[in-house]
Amino acid sequence: MSFFDLLRESWPKLLQGLAITLQLTVISLIVATCIGLLCGLLSISKNRFLRSIAGFYISIFRGTPMIVQAMFIYFGITGATGINMSAYTAGLITLALNAGAYISEIFRGGIQSVSPGQMEAARSLGLSHSMSMVRVVLPQAIRMMIPALINQYIITLKDTSIISVIGVRELTQSGKLIIASNFRSAEIWFTVGFMYYVTVYILSKIGRLIERRMSYVQSKNK
Repeated sequence: MSFFDLLRESWPKLLQGLAITLQLTVISLIVATCIGLLCGLLSISKNRFLRSIAGFYISIFRGTPMIVQAMFIYFGITGATGINMSAYTAGLITLALNAGAYISEIFRGGIQSVSPGQMEAARSLGLSHSMSMVRVVLPQAIRMMIPALINQYIITLKDTSIISVIGVRELTQSGKLIIASNFRSAEIWFTVGFMYYVTVYILSKIGRLIERRMSYVQSKNK
């Protein structure tokens, strides 16, 4: 069987795996961004207890390998509690919690990079602390965070391959199953790698477009 015959035979399964990869990425990143924003705000809170909660969560998920996190959530938690959790759900939770820990540090750094005078000026105009954060500080911080956020989104997209260890049939797992049936590992892994590369390349281009657009809007408003 030629490479193109193999590709034609394997393409539907690989596309299905890619669709699941993209689905996992999008959903987990939406959740992770919300977690990251919340924990980023908690980590700069004046309340020591709230800072400790955010710090503990961040240290756990940044200090342990994702493969261990996936195994613990899928096998450990389900075994200890008896909760019936699918591999897809466990993978989604793992990706969201792991990415959320890194994104929270991006938010914290972005917020702290905004001059404190911006908050003081907003408060002097009668805005509450929360409204000053939403209307004044966060918009400025997000513009500076775009490159780091896009980079983390790309990392999370590639990290979906780790979730294959618990049986989620994303792109990497689809490649494994195809190889198990035809033993054409070189061709299949080349195709899987190329599909990841194209997807990451497109996401990188979108990120650069967003970054240039926001820079243009910022320069126009000056």
